[in-house]
Amino acid sequence: MASPQPPHILLFPFMSKGHTIPLLHLARLLLFHRRIKLTLITTTANRPFIAHFLGWTTDDPNIIDLPFPTQIQGIESTDKLPSMSLFTQFATATKLMQPHFEQALNKLSNVTAIVSDWFLSWTLESANKFGIPRLSFHGMNNYVDAVGHQVFMNQLLSGPESDDDLITVPGFPWIKITRNDYEEPFNQRVPTGPSIDFINESITATANSYGLVSNSFYELEPLFIDYLNRELKPKVWCVGPLCLAEPPPEVEARVDHQQQPKWMEWLDQKLAQECSVIYVAFGSQAEIWIQQLEEISKGLEESQVSFLWVVRKNDDETSVVMKNLEERVGERGMIVREWVDQIEILRHESVKGFVSHCGWNSVLEGICWKVPILAWPMMAEQHLNARMVVEEIKIGLRVETCDGSVRGFVKADGLKKMVKELMEGEKGKEVRKKVEDIGEGAKKAMAEGGSSWRTLNELIDELQGVRNSNGDTSPSTKGNTTPS
Repeated sequence: MASPQPPHILLFPFMSKGHTIPLLHLARLLLFHRRIKLTLITTTANRPFIAHFLGWTTDDPNIIDLPFPTQIQGIESTDKLPSMSLFTQFATATKLMQPHFEQALNKLSNVTAIVSDWFLSWTLESANKFGIPRLSFHGMNNYVDAVGHQVFMNQLLSGPESDDDLITVPGFPWIKITRNDYEEPFNQRVPTGPSIDFINESITATANSYGLVSNSFYELEPLFIDYLNRELKPKVWCVGPLCLAEPPPEVEARVDHQQQPKWMEWLDQKLAQECSVIYVAFGSQAEIWIQQLEEISKGLEESQVSFLWVVRKNDDETSVVMKNLEERVGERGMIVREWVDQIEILRHESVKGFVSHCGWNSVLEGICWKVPILAWPMMAEQHLNARMVVEEIKIGLRVETCDGSVRGFVKADGLKKMVKELMEGEKGKEVRKKVEDIGEGAKKAMAEGGSSWRTLNELIDELQGVRNSNGDTSPSTKGNTTPS
């Protein structure tokens, strides 16, 4: 009797590093956890990054690249957009890839399921045409989804409150948000426009998908996962933190043979000197004014704390500020202008704090390597992530703005004060202990027998059952695995 075919999962990340990397971590998990057959869908310009990440050759047949719409001026990743104001135009243009996606599906056989990014809502229509279950991959946490559902269902942002007045969230009365915790146009009293239309399409497609794959773990946010599985559809399957998925041996071997970057040598030096380092990074897409960069520079200098600061901006004004800071602080600080392996930095023994924009990937990486966060949200859902970090799971502190607004300007004195509190103060000790405990929980969730490990197994088994039962693709009612 022939052995059953292994599941064949198709992964389709959105063209943005922050969305692509967690799905590639999921790819690692599927390849080495259950030896599942994988096909990756991407674009020509993004193909080398995906191949390199997975340790595959660039011509690997398991990567299929589709042509990207030409009207986006040759840009195939949001990281390359000149301004995030072009995001909705970029994301909407991906719909023009649909005919090419369906041609690729037509050539593939025995696809068990499609896992595509939340922003690629149009893939649901294609999946339905071919009778393949589609699961939406959501790069946010469940706290944001659950709170957001209550906020918009109850029209909390349409009232008379000012932008910084606290508003109690029904259903979670201990949580208070402000209108400024949401981006335009979502914080408008009557939100309209292309961005709203795009997000509504994504929400509708997710609701009609087979399931929602979540980069989180049950023990981190049980109330919010239970709420979503009780009140909304589809069911949430928490299989993270995906950043804990081990790289394949060939990738580890490649890294071992690479020359150490200068920032790693500097961190090793700080460790030898028994100096604690604070890591400063705001992601690849935050747009920071030069005046704010100058205040960050001054605050880090005056804090007297050793720091590693990753700066994405490379214009002339920024270069002058960075050069002056380097001259003033000498060996106490290091400024990096190139891409860094953030996980390698956070897992370094010298790194004891993280000034972060609170992108969800960064929050999870801080948790997994037990580094407390100084939350400084910039855009998207990061303000809500910051509330979760500081008020809900209590693994970090928050920067102080000069006017108390969640979007206010941060002066050097305020940054200096909070950096020293995180690294040396009593509140810093409290959040450090909390992140240690939650970090252990993350590792247990991903280990064999843990909640995320069991949930992934159950999801794969269920999808196999769907394929073997003549294509019944009705959404699951089982949902996430709770701890034993």
